Amino acid sequence: MAFMLRQLAKPALQRNFLHSTSSLRHAANDVASNAPVAAAAGTNTQKQLQLSESCLKRLRDICVDGSFLRITVEGGGCSGFQYKFDLDKKMNEDDLEFGEQTAKVVIDTISLDYCTGSTVDYHSELIREGFRMVANPLAEMGCSCGSSFAIKL
Repeated sequence: MAFMLRQLAKPALQRNFLHSTSSLRHAANDVASNAPVAAAAGTNTQKQLQLSESCLKRLRDICVDGSFLRITVEGGGCSGFQYKFDLDKKMNEDDLEFGEQTAKVVIDTISLDYCTGSTVDYHSELIREGFRMVANPLAEMGCSCGSSFAIKL
């Protein structure tokens, strides 16, 4: 019974953790932005997401109706957090765009906090094909399927 209760509470706890660590990061960025200009000039705080050529090629093929690839990071998966890839047509006010007009990737600012510096790739093999996040510098470990990860603390 206790195991079942832990499994039910786990996603809510992970969402709360995801939100609280994001709030802490934003607070730390606010403190850093009030620091002297000379200190801020030496650091690069721009958030980035790289797109592989295979990702761009696949997006050009499937996003012909104005849609784009939306990436979100959610609590869950076998390592604590998981990537979610969806096709979408609606932009939100906290979304950031990467790529080109015909091959666009959109991610919200909170999700980008957990995968900045990563590369979005499209991978095809015998048993599956799909988008995946590779080389996440903020991930400590991941599962073998590549859709979930644990963050470095």
